Amino acid sequence: MFKSVRIRLTFWYIAAMSLVLVALAAATYTVIKQNVVKRADTQAVELADTFLSTVKAEMADSTKPDSLSDAIAAAIPEHRFRDVVFAVFDPHGGLIAASGGFEDEKHPAPISAGEIVSSAQPLLASSRSFHSVPLSGRDFRGYVRHFSFDGQAATLVVLQSLHRQKEFLATLAATFWVVIPLTILLAGLGGYLLARRSLAPVVAMSGQASRIGAENLEARLSVTNPQDELGQLAIAFNGLLDRLSASFDRQKRFVADASHELRTPIAILCGETEVTLAKPERNEQEYRESLAIVGAEAKRLKYIVDDLFTLARADAGQYPLVCSDFYLDELAAECARNVRTLAVAKNLTLSCECGGESLIHADETLVRRMLLNLLDNAIKYTAPGGTVCVRCTEQDGFYQLSVQDSGPGIPADLQPRIFERFFRADKARSRANNDGGGAGLGLSIAAWIATVHGGKLELTRSTPEGSVFTSFLPHAARG
Repeated sequence: MFKSVRIRLTFWYIAAMSLVLVALAAATYTVIKQNVVKRADTQAVELADTFLSTVKAEMADSTKPDSLSDAIAAAIPEHRFRDVVFAVFDPHGGLIAASGGFEDEKHPAPISAGEIVSSAQPLLASSRSFHSVPLSGRDFRGYVRHFSFDGQAATLVVLQSLHRQKEFLATLAATFWVVIPLTILLAGLGGYLLARRSLAPVVAMSGQASRIGAENLEARLSVTNPQDELGQLAIAFNGLLDRLSASFDRQKRFVADASHELRTPIAILCGETEVTLAKPERNEQEYRESLAIVGAEAKRLKYIVDDLFTLARADAGQYPLVCSDFYLDELAAECARNVRTLAVAKNLTLSCECGGESLIHADETLVRRMLLNLLDNAIKYTAPGGTVCVRCTEQDGFYQLSVQDSGPGIPADLQPRIFERFFRADKARSRANNDGGGAGLGLSIAAWIATVHGGKLELTRSTPEGSVFTSFLPHAARG
C-alpha cells in the first residue's frame, strides 16, 4: 500500500495534521483548565474578603456581639450560595459555624457538618492556601484564610464547587474527541485528492514515457505548466530524449556510412578474387596485377577499420592520452617531410613556416596523426600545380597549427558539416581521378584529437582561392 507516492504523501499529511491537532487540543485543554482553577481561586479570595467584611461589620455594629463566634454566626446566613460552603474554625480546629445548606440539582441532599469538618482538617494542617478536596462525592476547591478580630483568632475555609467547571471541561474534551477525528478524516480525504491531482501529471508522464521506444523516439512528454517543478522535469526529460534521439540518429548514420564504406573495398576484394580464380591458369603478370588491386583495397580497408576503431574508443572514453614534452615546430616540419612524396606526385609546392621553439606537453602520436590527416586532406583536394603550407604560431596562450591549401574551397552551405563522420564534399572540391578519396573520417578524427587536448579545430577560411584549417592547442593538454 505504501508503495504509492500518493498514499505516502496522504499518510504523512494525516500524521502531521494529527500531531498538530492533538498537540493544539492538549495545550488548549491544559490552558483552559489552569484558567478555570485560577478563576476559582480568585473567586474564593473575593468570597473570603466579602465574608470577612461582613464579620467585621457585625463586630462593629452598635449591638456588638459578645464574641467573634456570635459575629460569625450572624454573618453565615447572609452568605449562602448554591456552589459555595463557608466554614469557620477556632484555633484548635473546632467548627464554629458553617453554611451547611449547600445543594444542587444532582446532589439535593445537604452537606453535613461532619463532612465539612473531615474534609477541612487536611487544609487546616497544611501551609498552603489553596487545595483541591473531595466533599460529599464532589470536587471542591478550598481556600484557607487565617484572621482575627479584637484579639480573637479563627480560620475561614471557603469550599467552592468545581462541578460547573468539570462539566465545561468534559464538554470541551468531548468536542475535541469529535472534532479532531472528523478534521483528520476530512484533511486526509482532501490531502489524498490534492496529492492525486498534483501527481496526475507524473502519472501521465509515466504512461507517455513507457510508450516511448526506439521506434518512436521522436515522441515527447506533454508539458502542462513549464514554470512548476513537474514542468521542469518534463522539459528536462524531453531534453534527454532530444539528446538520445540525436545520438541514435548519429549512430544509425554512422553504421550506415560505415557499411557503405566497407562494402566497396570488400566487393572489390571478392570480385577481383573471383575473377582471378575463374581461369585455371594465369601468367605471373596477371597474378601480380590482381594482388596489387587486392593489396590496395586491403590497405584502404585497414585504414577505414583503424579509423572506426579509433572513433569507437574515443566515443567510449577509452582512449587515454599519453602526454610528453616535445616541440610542435619540429613535429610540423617532420610531418611536412613525410608527405613531400605525395606533394611531388601531384606537382604541389609544400612549405613549412614555423617561428621559434614551440614546446608543448601533449600526446605526440595523436598530434602527429591530426597534422598528417590535415596535410593528406589538403594534398588530396588541391589541384596539380597548387600550394600547401603548414604554419605554427603562438597567440593568447595557444599554439595555432594551421594547414593552408590552394584548392577550390568549400561552399558555405557545406562548411558546417565538414567535421561530420563520413562526410565528403566531393562536389565542392576537385579531386584527381586516381585519388580514390578517403572514408570521410580524417577531419572527424582530427577534430576529436584537438578537443581531447583541450583545444579545437576550425575551418578558419574557405574561399575559391583555398581553405585554411587551424588547430588551437594549449601548451599543456588537459589529459
